[in-house]
Amino acid sequence: MSNLRLPLLKDSADVALAPPPAPSRPDVSSEELMQVGDLARESGKTVRAIHLYEQLELLKPAARSKGRYRLYGPEALLRIRWIGKLQDLGFSLTDIKAIVKDVEASGARGSASSAMLQLRDVYKQKLDETRSQIARLQALEHEILASLTYLETCDSVCEPERLLPSCSCCEHHPREQQVPDLVAGFRAERAGE
Repeated sequence: MSNLRLPLLKDSADVALAPPPAPSRPDVSSEELMQVGDLARESGKTVRAIHLYEQLELLKPAARSKGRYRLYGPEALLRIRWIGKLQDLGFSLTDIKAIVKDVEASGARGSASSAMLQLRDVYKQKLDETRSQIARLQALEHEILASLTYLETCDSVCEPERLLPSCSCCEHHPREQQVPDLVAGFRAERAGE
């Protein structure tokens, strides 16, 4: 964690560092607090992104310095990493804001357990979507591999003087060999010319 950098006081003849402010949360010591620039550096996000998270009520400062600078505790790094992971899963910031509001509302109306169950449901749905996407990508991987294998013949067997329009049917492959869709689709277009 980087050192806390506080604004300089200009009230006295000697310019000195301002004393650390008392955090608004008693469980966070002033030594643990960071200004937004330090938080941006530690998290790998921009200051603008952090301000946007605040604007969307996804992140809240733990305190303010005497100069009214926002100060963040170590939990802000965790929250930013959480936001980043949800974005990696395909959630937009608007989606994340809705998740936070729904879970917080559920927790306010009921128990923490019910709020966590709601979050679990969101993650379970995303897991199902992710597994479906993985299956589609694996099928695409097989199609690409089959196409590359099929097309290797073009490089090793096909005559260099052969013209592209004659590729709509190829005698270098066994007739019973199924042409991968990624190749057949191209051939179909060429055959129509």
